[in-house]
Amino acid sequence: MGDEPLNLLPEMPDQGGAQAGPSWANPRWPLTDDGSDLTAGLDPTAMKLSVEKAAKSAGKPADARSIEAAANDSIQAMMLIRHYRVRGHMAATLDPLGLTHRDKEEELSLAAHGFAGREDQEVYVGGAFGFEWVKVGELYKALRKTYCGNVGLEYMHIADTEERRFLQERFESPEDTIQFTPEGKKAILQAVIRGEEYEKYLGKKYVGTKRFGLDGGEAMIPALEAVIKYGGSTGVREIIYGMAHRGRLNVLANVMAKPYKVIFHEFSGGSANPDDVGGSGDVKYHLGTSTDREFDGIKVHMSLVPNPSHLETVDPVVLGKTRAQQAIHDDLGVHQKVLPVLIHGDAAFAGQGVVWECFGLSGVRGYDTGGCIHFVINNQIGFTTSPKFARNSPYPSDVAKGVQAPILHVNGDDPEAVTFACKLAVEYRQTFKRDIVIDMWCYRRFGHNEGDEPMFTQPLMYSAIKAHPRVSEVYSERLLAEGVIEAGTAPAMREDFTRQLDEEFEAGQSYKPNEADWFAGRWSGLHKPADPEHARRNIDTAIDKKLFDHLGRTLTTVPEDVTIHKTLQRVIDAKREMFETGEGFDWATAEALAFGSLVTEGFGVRLSGQDSGRGTFSQRHAIWIDQKTEAKYVPLSKLPHGKFEVYDSTLSEYGVLGFEYGFAMADPKTLVLWEAQFGDFANGAQIIIDQYIAAAEAKWLRANGLVLLLPHGFEGQGPEHSSARLERFLQLCANDNIQVCNITSPANYFHVLRRQMLRPFRKPLVIMTPKSLLRHPMAKSDEDKFTGEGHFMRILSDKKQVDDKKVRRLVLCSGKVAYDLMAKRDEEGVDDVSILRIEQLYPFPGEPLATRMQRMTGLEEVVWCQEEPKNNGSWFFVESKIEDALIAAGHKGMRPSYAGREVAASPATGFAKRHQAQQEALVSVALGLSTRGKTAAEYAEKRGAN
Repeated sequence: MGDEPLNLLPEMPDQGGAQAGPSWANPRWPLTDDGSDLTAGLDPTAMKLSVEKAAKSAGKPADARSIEAAANDSIQAMMLIRHYRVRGHMAATLDPLGLTHRDKEEELSLAAHGFAGREDQEVYVGGAFGFEWVKVGELYKALRKTYCGNVGLEYMHIADTEERRFLQERFESPEDTIQFTPEGKKAILQAVIRGEEYEKYLGKKYVGTKRFGLDGGEAMIPALEAVIKYGGSTGVREIIYGMAHRGRLNVLANVMAKPYKVIFHEFSGGSANPDDVGGSGDVKYHLGTSTDREFDGIKVHMSLVPNPSHLETVDPVVLGKTRAQQAIHDDLGVHQKVLPVLIHGDAAFAGQGVVWECFGLSGVRGYDTGGCIHFVINNQIGFTTSPKFARNSPYPSDVAKGVQAPILHVNGDDPEAVTFACKLAVEYRQTFKRDIVIDMWCYRRFGHNEGDEPMFTQPLMYSAIKAHPRVSEVYSERLLAEGVIEAGTAPAMREDFTRQLDEEFEAGQSYKPNEADWFAGRWSGLHKPADPEHARRNIDTAIDKKLFDHLGRTLTTVPEDVTIHKTLQRVIDAKREMFETGEGFDWATAEALAFGSLVTEGFGVRLSGQDSGRGTFSQRHAIWIDQKTEAKYVPLSKLPHGKFEVYDSTLSEYGVLGFEYGFAMADPKTLVLWEAQFGDFANGAQIIIDQYIAAAEAKWLRANGLVLLLPHGFEGQGPEHSSARLERFLQLCANDNIQVCNITSPANYFHVLRRQMLRPFRKPLVIMTPKSLLRHPMAKSDEDKFTGEGHFMRILSDKKQVDDKKVRRLVLCSGKVAYDLMAKRDEEGVDDVSILRIEQLYPFPGEPLATRMQRMTGLEEVVWCQEEPKNNGSWFFVESKIEDALIAAGHKGMRPSYAGREVAASPATGFAKRHQAQQEALVSVALGLSTRGKTAAEYAEKRGAN
């Protein structure tokens, strides 16, 4: 062996033919502790001194040999303790069904740590578990009771010593063990019975109807009530919940206090959503609600965010809403008042990547919510897939170790243990402002839904479930044995609650939902929008000259104590020249004017995305980095009244877009923008776009003003950096749900951003932002386009004034291709072609387009020109709308033709020469030049590029 520390240890008796020794002699375990209170105990010299002092104090023999032996025993005892702190959870009694075999007993045995047959020997442990000197057997019992009972704690992976010590003390101190008063235990039992009887009642009244019942996990009901109660006592005044289907109706009724009669009304075919109040409605187990509950005189507001069937999609939305509410309540940095709680299924928690994206936001500047309580309903199955086939880790919660979150594993048949875990979770979160996970092991009494037959795929599990008593039966038997309740207590609770449900069921038959309250609280003063063609949809968004000049000074003044990059200085000098001459304002300056004017008018502006501070194309420079210190200077943050924030996000689309959607959901008085690094990156967040941005207003009556900035445009940069998949957004457009724009003018961009906040309603706004147009000489605006009077133009006229009566060919387009068309037309000297830019594709400006075309009395051809392939872009969306406008304009029988790239599986070519040939071809075809009658593909082939 030869290692010096081993020489201090006495020879150990043979145990089954193997030489037993201290656990730290085993190479599987580290020689040093990770910073807990065992650190000193692992130093043999220091331990000898401690033991000698303790022995003398206790009047024990203190000769050198006995001290050395006692020190060695003490080290072994300390390592035994440490082993339980690290691995004890692996032997905890977590599975109510007893089907999970986790054979860790050998490594946790006394024999494995050199104490076989020495249970009566006293060892020095220096205060651990409240002992100075303790018999080995007594210490072993304390370890088993603490770490291998119905709660298993994982916390030794946490690097912070204070956090570990906090959890250790709460877990190991006798006064902090699972203790409830008799009244508290009765309240827990009553909550469990409410949960069970509610599910049984729904199953009896609505046979065969899906409800994704909580059956088997009812201990969650008193546990979530504990979150409210203990949260309120530690300063929480608002809780924002997110959860999937399992148990949602139970939480709505028994935690969120949604009236039972309302839920019964919805089960009967009525709804608080559809024709009587507007919207399409959604299934019952997707709906949200909000309410107030009071414990011990403390009122806590709670909201459950609606969600789709994508199980973890709601997670970032909850976090974003929490961040917004914390900002509104001056709770940022403190994180004491607003608490996020996410309730997960075990399979989704382990399997869905957005879970990690949300953990990745934890503690990150601009996204931190001060920690989230994660509650996993661990049914030990995902639909029909057992955990052993779904993940390669002991627990579904292992992903949380990536952010060093503590994890409490708990047996769902022990409601007291689950409630204790929630109490500890609240205390930890409120103290350290970090995530914590509760992994409640339970079961799913029926199939994935109540119509499934689970015996097809899990016959052994479901045989055990059929024979297993319900949670309330297990717990009431325990309380009977403790003398807390009498034999008739539990049945009486069931009868009383069932009687209450009968009354609510009758009331639900005649229940009439009220008008949906979309616009309360922070949304007061806003309302549903007028018809898309209504005049109020466009309002004056110009700013006065005084504010314009003030913003100019803000954007071009470099503080004396800030040393900026020399290239940035040239950018600032160019901006200064714009303001001095009143000419040539580019895209980034127009954007800064929009942001700055809104902030000055009292609105908030929050922009986030990958590299948004500088801008993907080095165009924005919203943040100036001091070249000597790397300190950040944000010019727009110096403006009065409102608040400007810009954040470089984590490298995430799904999680971050969901977060920003949640923020905008909570705060309509902040312009919230998410920017993709390149527009096609939005496809990484498609679920948020489909399920929330496009459909939430119709499904859940939830308005939202989120803005998506998606760089888009064909500059020959290949498939991935050309298209933001405009066609996908247009396919989602219906019922005035979103706005989709492809803007070509800096001033028009300025106006659309201001319009987003100044109108008395909110709609999501999707903007195909440019790349080459950021610096294009034709994409400039003068001062008069920003000041005085003005508004967003849904259609922009040709830069060259073409008499409408002389127009023979009208080319309609959107985006940067307009400038290619104008340049080519002017180069060729064509004077009977007009080019109109459709800046807003949805809601489509059909009426003003028809008015314009009505003036073109000599019109012969209308062409839609786009850069995207024919199966992408706008063509299939706008074709019928242009035809409708032609009919309204009196050009009946005329139909638009197409000029653009041919259909393609890839959005764009990756070859520069081919791109250029295709671009020249589609422009020439659109203008009706020498390629009249040829397709763009034929023209490109003629040029030798195909």
